[in-house]
Amino acid sequence: MWTACDVVDALERKEINHLEVLESIEERYLAVNSVVNALPTTCFERAKDLISNDNENAISQRKPLLGLPVPIKDSYPVSGVRTSFGSLAFKDFIPDYSDFVALTLEKSGGVIYAKTNTPEFEAGASTFNEVFGITRNPWNAQKSTAGSSGGAAASVATGMAFIAQGSDFACSIRYPAAFCGIVGLRPTPGLVPQGPNRLPYQNLSVIGPLARNVRDIGLAMDAMVSFNPQDPLTSPNQQDGFRFAAASPEKPKNLGFSLDLDGLAMVSREVSELVLNGVGVIEKHGVNITYDCPDFKNADQVFRPLRAAQFAGMWSHVLKDSRALLKPEVVWNIEQGLTLDSVKIVEAELKRKEIRKNLLNFLDKNEFLVLPTAPVVANSAEDRFVTDIDGIEMNDYLEWLLLGYVVSLTGCPSISIPCGFSSQGLPAGIQLIAKPYQERRLLQVAAWLESVLDQTICVPIDPIPV
Repeated sequence: MWTACDVVDALERKEINHLEVLESIEERYLAVNSVVNALPTTCFERAKDLISNDNENAISQRKPLLGLPVPIKDSYPVSGVRTSFGSLAFKDFIPDYSDFVALTLEKSGGVIYAKTNTPEFEAGASTFNEVFGITRNPWNAQKSTAGSSGGAAASVATGMAFIAQGSDFACSIRYPAAFCGIVGLRPTPGLVPQGPNRLPYQNLSVIGPLARNVRDIGLAMDAMVSFNPQDPLTSPNQQDGFRFAAASPEKPKNLGFSLDLDGLAMVSREVSELVLNGVGVIEKHGVNITYDCPDFKNADQVFRPLRAAQFAGMWSHVLKDSRALLKPEVVWNIEQGLTLDSVKIVEAELKRKEIRKNLLNFLDKNEFLVLPTAPVVANSAEDRFVTDIDGIEMNDYLEWLLLGYVVSLTGCPSISIPCGFSSQGLPAGIQLIAKPYQERRLLQVAAWLESVLDQTICVPIDPIPV
């Protein structure tokens, strides 16, 4: 029931101990996970061993988390813990190494106790797979959590986690945050180390945190941002002070806002109404709103080949060896990447450069851009993806992700915060986009927006098994 910051502060004052915190998480897991299926693999004994005996004193000195339990997405290896990538091809894989982000969190005092559910190879923005099944939305168990960090979002929303590690390629932190009524941050590429993997220089997919409030996001960023020389995108000149920034709300002077990217994106009537109401509240508090957005018209032409190329680079070896075990969307993406020629990739990169320039020029004038986080509230959990928006059919499983991946292409950080609930009680979110490496300023403004919109869940919710 506590915030992550409250738990860490109490640990530092020695008012509670690490085992009490971990046992409270385990108790909550036993009470609610059967409804939402967010944590398919747990390693509580590993976590208890880590905090027992002499290790506890070492953990107590590792700031900023000081022994806070943290789950890791099931697409990031943790040594000795089953890591499936959501794929039948890896359903029994137990790595003997940990991803850099897991090592970074442990170095920062995090105690890993579980893996969060994810779609196969993080593809599709709907959290289901053939290994563990569907992760369900705690606000209505018939609904989706989105993805691919759907297990992370549901675990945070229900109190099975204080903070969680997620990752975001097209929208994979922000959409689950919006669907589950919590906060999620996609950081600037290179702030949070990741790897080892087959494409260490890729910068479309980044790792970031999910939490129930902006201040806890700041704490998580203090723990996750690090330099690792084995990740070529990270830098020894790293930022810090994220928790402090998140605890220092500041009202912005100017914001840009677009509901649908000048008609590029389909946004449902439900979400449009909730987002417009939120923007109206912001405007009433004296913020100047520019109803405009940068030119993103080539985003779809850019993202599709670059995504396909990345899928081919990361997973073509699995397609070769285990094709029959992969879901059709993954096969489709990999095969698209394998048929690309260099001309298409070069064209996509040149257009991507223009999209980034357009957004940065816009942010020079407006400082931030506000968009809906996702175009719909949670769809059916049984859907493989959102197939239509207000009766208009989507051509494929990527089309409904446009609001997410236009930002991913630019390398700009974006935070999603709740902005209201539909008539069915399902959350919606807005995302706030800033210039690269402006995460501290972004957290300050997000904290102010959080206070004026007043939609953040203060305590975890009990899943609703409708």
